[in-house]
Amino acid sequence: KMAPVLEKRHPGAAGTGENNNEDEEGQNLWSSILSEVSTRSSSKLPSGKNILVFGEDGSGKTTLMAKLQGAEHNKKGRGLEYLYLSVHDEDRDDLTRCNVWILDGDLYHKGLLKFAVSAQSLSDCLAVFVVDMSRPWIIMDSLQKWSSVLRDHVDKLKIEPDVLREMEQRMVKAFQEYSEPEDANSSSPQRRAPTAGEDEAVVLPLGENTLTHNLGVPVLVVCTKCDAVSVLEKEHDYKEEQFDFIQSHIRRFCLQYGAGLFYTSVKEEKNLDLLYKYIVHKLYDFQFTTSALVVEKDAVFIPSGWDNEKKIAILHENLSTVRPEDPFEDFITKPPVRKLVHDKEINAEDEQVFLMKQQSLLAKQPVTPTRGAAVSHLTFLHVQNFEQAGFCSDSPAAGAANEGVLANFFNSLLSKKTGSPGSPGSGAVGAGVQGSAKKTGQNPGLTDVQAELDRMTRKHDSMVSANNVSPPTENEA
Repeated sequence: KMAPVLEKRHPGAAGTGENNNEDEEGQNLWSSILSEVSTRSSSKLPSGKNILVFGEDGSGKTTLMAKLQGAEHNKKGRGLEYLYLSVHDEDRDDLTRCNVWILDGDLYHKGLLKFAVSAQSLSDCLAVFVVDMSRPWIIMDSLQKWSSVLRDHVDKLKIEPDVLREMEQRMVKAFQEYSEPEDANSSSPQRRAPTAGEDEAVVLPLGENTLTHNLGVPVLVVCTKCDAVSVLEKEHDYKEEQFDFIQSHIRRFCLQYGAGLFYTSVKEEKNLDLLYKYIVHKLYDFQFTTSALVVEKDAVFIPSGWDNEKKIAILHENLSTVRPEDPFEDFITKPPVRKLVHDKEINAEDEQVFLMKQQSLLAKQPVTPTRGAAVSHLTFLHVQNFEQAGFCSDSPAAGAANEGVLANFFNSLLSKKTGSPGSPGSGAVGAGVQGSAKKTGQNPGLTDVQAELDRMTRKHDSMVSANNVSPPTENEA
């Protein structure tokens, strides 16, 4: 707007009072123009706002932020990733960019935070700790780890104590002044104008465990992959008690940091639009019109300032096998790894190979009375055949005879291999046995065994007869 050109008047043409009135009108006009320009300048969307994203590898950090950006998926980088969100104030037709810094899940790269946030830009930051429901057993360890990383970085910035205290008090004030949002008629986000007397609002004191770990910046905890709830129920037998216990621990962490909580799912597009609106609400003071959501266990939303110990205690009513104060990792444990078992075909060892091994072992052992017993233990089925043939006796002579019989038995089996024609050990006798076995349909190996048993039976009988003969007298000799 251009100021109107004031018409010059000759000093004598009118009185001094009329000139003074015109000068005053001109001054008022300029004042109104300057005031309007100043108001528009202050109402513009600020630049330089930052979102710092922390979380384990595979938690879905990049996928989540890319989805908020409007992209389907971004390829994961290394170290420190950067992207930005476009923020549009439709009411004033204003547009700005919000920087998004995604820190790698490897702690080796935590030093790169110095490129994302400085002592001057810390007050324009919002921290997002990302955990995923597909691995609930690491949720609390992850939250503790990444909050410590941010705290260590803030400490290294060496911000003036007065400045840091002012930032912390701002977080306390925002938490205390939370009120249930009123429904807005407009579908587009609108920036909230400060109302008169806002500073005089009565606020309640903080709870004992609330904002005990104040980082001086707004904090969000985002639980991704909440579509995994059904998988945990089916495959790992999770019940309501497990999910209530998990939510209880996360919400108590959020109280300590004054954080808001979101359960999201990129796959099912749950709470993504709500998350974007809440981010621009916290960073740019847009109006936010959604109350807490605690009914659906896979779509929870807890705004910063809404929660307290009494509300969390409602979850504890469903805990029967665990206490609320029990260590998280004692109840939410990592399931055992299920290894895939492939059925492999097991081939029986060739009989001749087995017997040769036994012969080798027997050759290395000293000759003792127990040797026959050891062989009998290794060849249980063959011993049964010996018992049926009447080879068992309590006399020492019979034991020695049995030992010799067993040794002969193994040697004869090794020398009469029932293999292919022309193979070692397949002589005329073996061929004859094989031929007769083919005619009768018997197994050649079993025929060999039976023939050997018959031969040893005859030998055993002759040995027994010899032992029963009385020794010759002196006269007979």
